[in-house]
Amino acid sequence: MKFVDEATIKVNAGRGGNGAMSFRREKYIAKGGPDGGDGGDGGSVYLEADHSVNTMVDYRYQRFYDAENGRGGSGRNCTGRSGVDLVLRVPVGTTVIDEDTQEVLGDLKRTEQRLMVAQGGFHGLGNLRYKSSTNRSPTQTSSGSDGEIRNLRLEMKVLADVGLLGLPNAGKSTFIRSVSSAKPKVAGYPFTTLVPNLGVVKVQAHRSFVIADIPGLIEGASEGAGLGVRFLKHLTRTRLLLHIVDVAPFDQSDPVAGASAIIGELERFSPTLHGRDRWLVLNKIDLLPPEEREARCAQIVEGLNWQGPVYSVAAIDKSGVQPICGAIMSYLERQAEEEAENPELKKIESATQSAMQAESRARIQEVAELRRIARAGGQVLEDGIDEDDWDEDDYDVEVAYEP
Repeated sequence: MKFVDEATIKVNAGRGGNGAMSFRREKYIAKGGPDGGDGGDGGSVYLEADHSVNTMVDYRYQRFYDAENGRGGSGRNCTGRSGVDLVLRVPVGTTVIDEDTQEVLGDLKRTEQRLMVAQGGFHGLGNLRYKSSTNRSPTQTSSGSDGEIRNLRLEMKVLADVGLLGLPNAGKSTFIRSVSSAKPKVAGYPFTTLVPNLGVVKVQAHRSFVIADIPGLIEGASEGAGLGVRFLKHLTRTRLLLHIVDVAPFDQSDPVAGASAIIGELERFSPTLHGRDRWLVLNKIDLLPPEEREARCAQIVEGLNWQGPVYSVAAIDKSGVQPICGAIMSYLERQAEEEAENPELKKIESATQSAMQAESRARIQEVAELRRIARAGGQVLEDGIDEDDWDEDDYDVEVAYEP
């Protein structure tokens, strides 16, 4: 299965059926009067969140979707059959955006949650509807109205409580393997992770949270370097970010400089996301001599001028991961309790997530425009030519979602 987290589709709701013009004609009944029935309503188009759907790959290959038209009415006051609604299944966590107006139509966060994205046309009226005391034999009818047509952009963002952030090969995938049952690919070279990975962390019975690992960032990612900022949008739904830092990089680079670069890229991508709570996780301390670990960790914390929580772990042998998991669970439970006590906090959180998602869309579109200009040799492509080729190989990567 291919991992695709964005798609653009066109939906067309069904047209309403026309009303019928008919008069009752029966032996021995003179002047039977009008009996033309109404048409049927056109089918509407709905999107439904389905937990069994993980990517948008199906919407890459088929972009046009039409609901059924309503049938016309007929004599004997028979109403035409309504068109069948079209239900398109999308992953949980899909944001639906009107491509023409850039309006966010809805956010599908729960399984089986439905959103109507195109209203079916209204049925036409038969001539029976126009009968009155002064017009006993009406000949007028009305036609069914057209259904809505919309160009939609579907954006999938994984639903996770905690997001991992860091340079390639910092040990993010190893960390998620050590705290959950997820088994993302791990190797001794950068950019091993090509798609987001999800893992469920079970702290105790009935106490768990979801953690998300995204591909590593490098300096210049906000301008499209490396895997770019495409996957950073998946962190906009999280409550907490863990900044994973390799304390002993294999290339002897400065951990402080690398971590500072990531923080800068995060701020350029979304200032609101940059303002989220972040904890520092110093990984791979097992590569340092025991007598040097404390000094190295203190040096990194001081170099970053870090004010938040700091944890030292060796993810490969699960050393130090249990305390951080317990602290995360307590943090999330405390957040939930505060929102339950003060409903205003929930509204603030919703507004914050909306702001992060708006900033992420704007930044991703800006980077896409820069790439379009580069591909055109400095010339902006003509209208109607999409920089995102529907068969682009950038999206041909294997999905790596794990329960």
